Amino acid sequence: MAGVVRQPIDVASLERYIAANVSEIQVPVDVKQVRNFPISPELRPDLTVLMQFSYGQSNPTYQLTDKAGRRYVMRKKPPGQLLSKSAHKVEREYRIIHALEKTDVPVPRALCLCEDDSVIGTAFYIMTFLDGRIFEDPAIPGVTLAERTKM
Repeated sequence: MAGVVRQPIDVASLERYIAANVSEIQVPVDVKQVRNFPISPELRPDLTVLMQFSYGQSNPTYQLTDKAGRRYVMRKKPPGQLLSKSAHKVEREYRIIHALEKTDVPVPRALCLCEDDSVIGTAFYIMTFLDGRIFEDPAIPGVTLAERTKM
């Protein structure tokens, strides 16, 4: 699920932002950035683990694990000059997920939206982690007709 961190971020700056703005996430003093493998929270409960998901289309997507072992997902815009003003709208993603929280649609809770580029270089949002399937192929092979209808 999570793999090599292709786009490192300033973890210390992210931690300061989380400590000031997202009380649900327990930020420890020590932060590890995982590049090739996850560190089990059971083995090192004193660390916050940051992993980047292999998927997520063109917006870098990271898994955050806090001191209590709870998992979260952070999505951010890619670094550098963006070619399209309408692409990579993590702000739009955040607002849609947040609006859907009040419906029967199973979505994670949107915890924060940070539009201050000085924190980690681009706008980002953090949401709770939900286990589920990741479809790499838009044809969604292996999904039954009944499942497709529900989707």
